[in-house]
Amino acid sequence: MERPTLAYYRSLPKGDLHNHCLLGGRRSVIEKFTGRRMAPFRSGGRGIADLNAWIVSELRPLMQLPGGFEKGVEAAFLQALHDGVTRLEMSIDVTLGALFGIPATQIIGVLQQAHVTVAPGIVFLPEMGFPRTRSLRSLLAAAEPFFASGYFRVIDLYDDEEAQSPAAFRELYRLAGSLGMKRKAHAGEFGTAESVREAVEVLELDAVQHGIGAAGSAEVMRWLADRGTVLNTCPTSNVRLKRVSTYKTHPIRILDDHGVRITVNTDDALVFGDGVSEQYMKLLRAGIFSPGGID
Repeated sequence: MERPTLAYYRSLPKGDLHNHCLLGGRRSVIEKFTGRRMAPFRSGGRGIADLNAWIVSELRPLMQLPGGFEKGVEAAFLQALHDGVTRLEMSIDVTLGALFGIPATQIIGVLQQAHVTVAPGIVFLPEMGFPRTRSLRSLLAAAEPFFASGYFRVIDLYDDEEAQSPAAFRELYRLAGSLGMKRKAHAGEFGTAESVREAVEVLELDAVQHGIGAAGSAEVMRWLADRGTVLNTCPTSNVRLKRVSTYKTHPIRILDDHGVRITVNTDDALVFGDGVSEQYMKLLRAGIFSPGGID
Protein backbone atom coordinates (compact mmCIF):
# COMPACT_ATOMS: atom_id res chain seq x y z
CA MET A 1 0.00 0.00 0.00
CA GLU A 2 1.29 3.45 -0.92
CA ARG A 3 2.16 5.53 2.13
CA PRO A 4 -0.81 7.84 2.83
CA THR A 5 -0.39 11.60 2.97
CA LEU A 6 -1.52 14.00 5.65
CA ALA A 7 -4.26 15.20 3.29
CA TYR A 8 -5.49 11.61 3.04
CA TYR A 9 -5.79 11.24 6.80
CA ARG A 10 -7.52 14.60 7.09
CA SER A 11 -10.05 13.41 4.53
CA LEU A 12 -11.02 10.41 6.67
CA PRO A 13 -14.00 10.77 9.03
CA LYS A 14 -12.68 10.44 12.56
CA GLY A 15 -13.45 11.08 16.18
CA ASP A 16 -11.69 13.29 18.70
CA LEU A 17 -12.83 11.93 22.04
CA HIS A 18 -10.20 13.54 24.25
CA ASN A 19 -10.20 17.28 23.71
CA HIS A 20 -10.00 20.12 26.24
CA CYS A 21 -11.89 22.88 24.48
CA LEU A 22 -9.86 26.05 25.14
CA LEU A 23 -6.65 24.04 24.76
CA GLY A 24 -7.85 22.42 21.55
CA GLY A 25 -8.18 25.30 19.12
CA ARG A 26 -6.24 26.57 16.13
CA ARG A 27 -3.53 28.78 17.57
CA SER A 28 -3.48 31.06 14.52
CA VAL A 29 -7.15 31.96 15.01
CA ILE A 30 -6.60 33.09 18.59
CA GLU A 31 -3.36 34.95 17.86
CA LYS A 32 -4.94 36.80 14.94
CA PHE A 33 -7.94 37.82 17.03
CA THR A 34 -5.91 39.02 20.02
CA GLY A 35 -2.95 40.40 18.10
CA ARG A 36 -0.64 38.55 20.48
CA ARG A 37 1.62 35.54 20.03
CA MET A 38 1.82 32.74 22.52
CA ALA A 39 5.23 31.34 23.40
CA PRO A 40 5.72 27.71 22.31
CA PHE A 41 5.13 25.12 25.01
CA ARG A 42 8.31 23.53 26.32
CA SER A 43 8.27 20.81 28.93
CA GLY A 44 10.72 20.98 31.80
CA GLY A 45 9.95 17.40 32.78
CA ARG A 46 7.34 18.27 35.41
CA GLY A 47 4.41 16.86 33.44
CA ILE A 48 1.05 18.49 34.16
CA ALA A 49 2.71 21.19 36.28
CA ASP A 50 4.53 22.48 33.17
CA LEU A 51 1.30 22.49 31.18
CA ASN A 52 -0.59 24.36 33.90
CA ALA A 53 2.19 26.95 34.10
CA TRP A 54 1.97 27.53 30.34
CA ILE A 55 -1.79 27.94 30.54
CA VAL A 56 -1.47 30.57 33.25
CA SER A 57 1.27 32.55 31.52
CA GLU A 58 0.28 32.25 27.85
CA LEU A 59 -3.34 31.25 27.32
CA ARG A 60 -5.37 32.55 30.24
CA PRO A 61 -4.54 36.25 29.65
CA LEU A 62 -5.81 35.95 26.08
CA MET A 63 -8.98 34.11 27.07
CA GLN A 64 -9.78 36.87 29.60
CA LEU A 65 -9.70 39.60 26.94
CA PRO A 66 -13.11 40.81 25.69
CA GLY A 67 -14.34 38.15 23.27
CA GLY A 68 -11.39 35.89 24.03
CA PHE A 69 -13.41 33.04 25.49
CA GLU A 70 -15.80 33.05 22.55
CA LYS A 71 -12.91 33.04 20.09
CA GLY A 72 -11.24 30.19 21.97
CA VAL A 73 -14.35 28.03 21.62
CA GLU A 74 -14.71 28.96 17.95
CA ALA A 75 -11.05 28.05 17.36
CA ALA A 76 -11.65 24.60 18.85
CA PHE A 77 -14.46 23.84 16.41
CA LEU A 78 -12.38 25.23 13.53
CA GLN A 79 -9.53 22.87 14.45
CA ALA A 80 -11.86 19.88 14.52
CA LEU A 81 -13.36 20.86 11.17
CA HIS A 82 -9.91 21.31 9.62
CA ASP A 83 -8.86 17.86 10.85
CA GLY A 84 -11.87 16.04 9.39
CA VAL A 85 -13.36 15.25 12.80
CA THR A 86 -16.94 14.01 12.55
CA ARG A 87 -17.52 13.15 16.24
CA LEU A 88 -16.25 15.50 18.93
CA GLU A 89 -16.38 14.90 22.68
CA MET A 90 -14.96 18.14 24.04
CA SER A 91 -14.77 19.28 27.66
CA ILE A 92 -15.34 22.65 29.23
CA ASP A 93 -14.11 23.13 32.80
CA VAL A 94 -16.99 23.75 35.24
CA THR A 95 -14.84 26.24 37.17
CA LEU A 96 -14.43 28.58 34.17
CA GLY A 97 -17.55 30.52 35.04
CA ALA A 98 -15.97 31.80 38.22
CA LEU A 99 -12.61 32.37 36.53
CA PHE A 100 -14.02 34.43 33.66
CA GLY A 101 -16.97 35.91 35.52
CA ILE A 102 -19.59 34.46 33.18
CA PRO A 103 -22.59 32.28 34.06
CA ALA A 104 -23.04 28.69 32.93
CA THR A 105 -25.90 29.73 30.66
CA GLN A 106 -23.55 32.00 28.72
CA ILE A 107 -20.90 29.29 28.44
CA ILE A 108 -23.50 26.89 27.07
CA GLY A 109 -24.73 29.52 24.63
CA VAL A 110 -21.19 30.06 23.32
CA LEU A 111 -20.74 26.32 22.77
CA GLN A 112 -24.10 26.03 21.00
CA GLN A 113 -23.45 29.03 18.78
CA ALA A 114 -19.97 27.89 17.76
CA HIS A 115 -21.19 24.39 16.96
CA VAL A 116 -24.06 25.63 14.80
CA THR A 117 -22.14 28.34 12.96
CA VAL A 118 -18.70 26.71 12.55
CA ALA A 119 -19.22 22.96 12.32
CA PRO A 120 -22.88 21.93 12.30
CA GLY A 121 -22.01 18.66 10.56
CA ILE A 122 -19.92 17.45 13.49
CA VAL A 123 -21.68 15.22 16.01
CA PHE A 124 -20.87 17.12 19.20
CA LEU A 125 -21.15 15.63 22.68
CA PRO A 126 -20.51 18.45 25.17
CA GLU A 127 -18.49 17.36 28.16
CA MET A 128 -18.19 18.72 31.71
CA GLY A 129 -14.62 18.81 32.97
CA PHE A 130 -13.67 18.54 36.64
CA PRO A 131 -10.18 19.42 37.96
CA ARG A 132 -8.97 16.78 40.39
CA THR A 133 -7.29 19.40 42.57
CA ARG A 134 -10.60 20.85 43.79
CA SER A 135 -12.82 19.52 46.57
CA LEU A 136 -15.92 17.54 45.67
CA ARG A 137 -18.19 20.09 47.35
CA SER A 138 -16.78 23.02 45.41
CA LEU A 139 -17.06 21.09 42.16
CA LEU A 140 -20.65 20.05 42.80
CA ALA A 141 -21.56 23.67 43.55
CA ALA A 142 -19.87 24.94 40.38
CA ALA A 143 -21.40 22.16 38.30
CA GLU A 144 -24.98 22.51 39.51
CA PRO A 145 -26.15 24.82 36.68
CA PHE A 146 -24.30 22.71 34.12
CA PHE A 147 -26.07 19.57 35.28
CA ALA A 148 -29.40 21.39 35.49
CA SER A 149 -29.15 22.53 31.86
CA GLY A 150 -29.42 18.97 30.53
CA TYR A 151 -27.02 20.01 27.75
CA PHE A 152 -23.98 17.97 28.71
CA ARG A 153 -23.61 14.33 27.75
CA VAL A 154 -20.20 13.37 29.17
CA ILE A 155 -18.04 14.06 32.24
CA ASP A 156 -14.28 13.89 32.73
CA LEU A 157 -11.91 14.20 35.69
CA TYR A 158 -8.41 15.55 35.02
CA ASP A 159 -5.34 17.41 36.26
CA ASP A 160 -2.81 15.95 38.71
CA GLU A 161 -3.64 12.24 39.14
CA GLU A 162 -2.09 12.20 42.61
CA ALA A 163 -4.12 15.13 43.94
CA GLN A 164 -6.96 12.95 45.22
CA SER A 165 -8.01 9.32 44.88
CA PRO A 166 -10.87 8.36 42.55
CA ALA A 167 -12.95 7.49 45.61
CA ALA A 168 -13.18 11.18 46.47
CA PHE A 169 -15.32 11.69 43.36
CA ARG A 170 -17.56 8.62 43.60
CA GLU A 171 -20.62 10.73 44.46
CA LEU A 172 -20.08 12.92 41.40
CA TYR A 173 -19.82 9.94 39.08
CA ARG A 174 -22.89 8.27 40.55
CA LEU A 175 -24.83 11.46 39.87
CA ALA A 176 -23.59 11.52 36.28
CA GLY A 177 -24.47 7.86 35.84
CA SER A 178 -27.99 8.44 37.14
CA LEU A 179 -28.39 11.11 34.45
CA GLY A 180 -27.26 8.72 31.72
CA MET A 181 -24.01 10.56 31.07
CA LYS A 182 -20.93 8.91 29.61
CA ARG A 183 -18.25 8.67 32.31
CA LYS A 184 -14.56 9.28 31.60
CA ALA A 185 -11.58 10.14 33.78
CA HIS A 186 -7.88 10.71 33.29
CA ALA A 187 -5.88 7.80 34.65
CA GLY A 188 -2.57 6.22 33.75
CA GLU A 189 -1.35 9.36 32.01
CA PHE A 190 1.52 9.34 34.48
CA GLY A 191 0.17 6.71 36.85
CA THR A 192 0.44 2.93 36.93
CA ALA A 193 -1.65 0.11 35.53
CA GLU A 194 -3.27 -0.34 38.93
CA SER A 195 -4.25 3.33 38.98
CA VAL A 196 -6.11 2.75 35.72
CA ARG A 197 -7.95 -0.25 37.09
CA GLU A 198 -8.80 1.60 40.30
CA ALA A 199 -10.31 4.55 38.42
CA VAL A 200 -12.36 2.29 36.17
CA GLU A 201 -13.68 0.22 39.07
CA VAL A 202 -14.38 3.02 41.54
CA LEU A 203 -15.92 5.49 39.08
CA GLU A 204 -17.53 2.87 36.81
CA LEU A 205 -15.92 4.43 33.78
CA ASP A 206 -17.00 3.94 30.19
CA ALA A 207 -13.65 5.22 28.92
CA VAL A 208 -10.25 6.28 30.23
CA GLN A 209 -8.47 9.40 29.06
CA HIS A 210 -4.88 8.35 28.27
CA GLY A 211 -4.65 5.11 30.28
CA ILE A 212 -1.26 4.21 28.82
CA GLY A 213 0.05 3.17 32.23
CA ALA A 214 -2.05 0.01 31.75
CA ALA A 215 0.63 -1.26 29.36
CA GLY A 216 2.74 -2.05 32.41
CA SER A 217 0.56 -4.99 33.39
CA ALA A 218 -0.58 -7.85 31.15
CA GLU A 219 -3.22 -8.68 33.75
CA VAL A 220 -4.72 -5.18 33.71
CA MET A 221 -4.66 -5.10 29.91
CA ARG A 222 -6.58 -8.40 29.79
CA TRP A 223 -9.05 -7.01 32.31
CA LEU A 224 -9.60 -3.86 30.23
CA ALA A 225 -9.94 -5.91 27.04
CA ASP A 226 -12.47 -8.27 28.63
CA ARG A 227 -14.43 -5.35 30.02
CA GLY A 228 -14.36 -3.48 26.70
CA THR A 229 -13.08 -0.28 28.29
CA VAL A 230 -11.83 2.24 25.72
CA LEU A 231 -8.57 4.14 26.23
CA ASN A 232 -8.64 7.53 24.51
CA THR A 233 -4.91 7.94 23.94
CA CYS A 234 -3.04 11.08 22.90
CA PRO A 235 0.47 10.12 21.71
CA THR A 236 1.72 13.63 20.94
CA SER A 237 0.70 14.84 24.38
CA ASN A 238 2.53 11.92 26.00
CA VAL A 239 5.71 12.71 24.05
CA ARG A 240 5.57 16.48 24.57
CA LEU A 241 4.95 16.07 28.32
CA LYS A 242 7.83 13.55 28.42
CA ARG A 243 5.71 10.66 29.65
CA VAL A 244 7.27 8.63 26.83
CA SER A 245 10.49 9.46 25.04
CA THR A 246 9.49 8.95 21.39
CA TYR A 247 6.63 7.76 19.19
CA LYS A 248 8.59 4.55 18.63
CA THR A 249 8.47 3.75 22.33
CA HIS A 250 4.83 4.74 22.84
CA PRO A 251 2.87 1.81 24.36
CA ILE A 252 -0.17 2.24 22.11
CA ARG A 253 0.84 -0.81 20.05
CA ILE A 254 1.34 -2.92 23.18
CA LEU A 255 -2.17 -2.02 24.29
CA ASP A 256 -3.58 -2.82 20.85
CA ASP A 257 -1.75 -6.15 20.69
CA HIS A 258 -3.33 -7.11 24.03
CA GLY A 259 -6.82 -6.46 22.71
CA VAL A 260 -7.42 -3.18 24.53
CA ARG A 261 -9.75 -0.85 22.64
CA ILE A 262 -7.89 2.36 21.82
CA THR A 263 -8.54 5.61 20.00
CA VAL A 264 -6.15 8.40 18.94
CA ASN A 265 -7.07 11.93 20.00
CA THR A 266 -5.65 15.44 20.30
CA ASP A 267 -5.81 16.31 24.02
CA ASP A 268 -4.52 19.87 23.50
CA ALA A 269 -3.93 20.67 19.83
CA LEU A 270 -3.36 24.36 20.57
CA VAL A 271 -0.53 23.51 22.96
CA PHE A 272 1.09 20.54 21.24
CA GLY A 273 0.41 21.42 17.61
CA ASP A 274 -0.95 18.10 16.29
CA GLY A 275 -4.42 17.13 15.21
CA VAL A 276 -5.53 13.52 15.03
CA SER A 277 -4.30 13.30 11.43
CA GLU A 278 -0.77 14.43 12.27
CA GLN A 279 -0.62 11.78 14.97
CA TYR A 280 -1.72 9.09 12.53
CA MET A 281 1.20 10.11 10.33
CA LYS A 282 3.72 10.09 13.19
CA LEU A 283 2.59 6.66 14.39
CA LEU A 284 2.90 5.39 10.83
CA ARG A 285 6.39 6.83 10.37
CA ALA A 286 7.47 5.38 13.70
CA GLY A 287 6.46 1.93 12.48
CA ILE A 288 3.86 1.52 15.22
CA PHE A 289 1.12 0.75 12.71
CA SER A 290 1.07 -0.14 9.04
CA PRO A 291 -0.62 2.17 6.50
CA GLY A 292 -3.67 -0.05 6.37
CA GLY A 293 -3.86 -0.66 10.08
CA ILE A 294 -4.68 2.80 11.35
CA ASP A 295 -7.82 3.74 9.45
